[in-house]
Amino acid sequence: MIPVRGGSRGVPGKNSRIVAGKPLVVWTIEQALGVPGLDVLVSTDDPVLARIAQDAGADVPFRRPAELAQDTTPTEPVVQHAIDFRTAEGRRPDAVMLLQATSPVRLPGTLDRALEQFSVTGVDSLIGVVPHTPFFWALDDPAVPTYDVAARPRRQDLGPADYRYFENGSLYITRTEVYERLGNRIGGRTGLFVLDEREAVDIDSVVDLRVAEQILAELVAHRNGEGPK
Repeated sequence: MIPVRGGSRGVPGKNSRIVAGKPLVVWTIEQALGVPGLDVLVSTDDPVLARIAQDAGADVPFRRPAELAQDTTPTEPVVQHAIDFRTAEGRRPDAVMLLQATSPVRLPGTLDRALEQFSVTGVDSLIGVVPHTPFFWALDDPAVPTYDVAARPRRQDLGPADYRYFENGSLYITRTEVYERLGNRIGGRTGLFVLDEREAVDIDSVVDLRVAEQILAELVAHRNGEGPK
């Protein structure tokens, strides 16, 4: 499930904007289509995005209702709308992999590994996260650290349990009954799927867009044997 709207405040028209040689949404569509067995559905209110998605090979079986395409519309009702549509067709999914087009950088094999982890661990929801060092502060007066400043560890001494994990919105896998019961992409027994730091980009500004374009161009060059990994 890839939700995309025609409107955007931070970067106007970003989902159809050409990034590293193709419309932004196409990066996510092609990554999803590369996983055998996925029903790749794009939910959009925009005819231009619908045509782009269809040309890229995604299924765009409906035009999203206007009331589900507002700046203030949460993602969950949009996913539930797609679930209801598929259910009415007799194709209710067991789970939904939610992919945000604004996080277009996903390394080869990332989606396959996420699905495998979801299956093997038996969690109800799986969240894509990016590791961050634990050196966070609260903006109080005086400022308050979230770690022991008297025993600050060196970065090279940090283990997985020492890091904090940031939910960057790139991907979620959720059992359909969680959406139906809780109206949320996160619920029940929850697991974390750790992404590579290059996959952390989430496009909210022109600067983010440039960062994503650079990383995507480098990945394409590496795949074509034209540059370093």
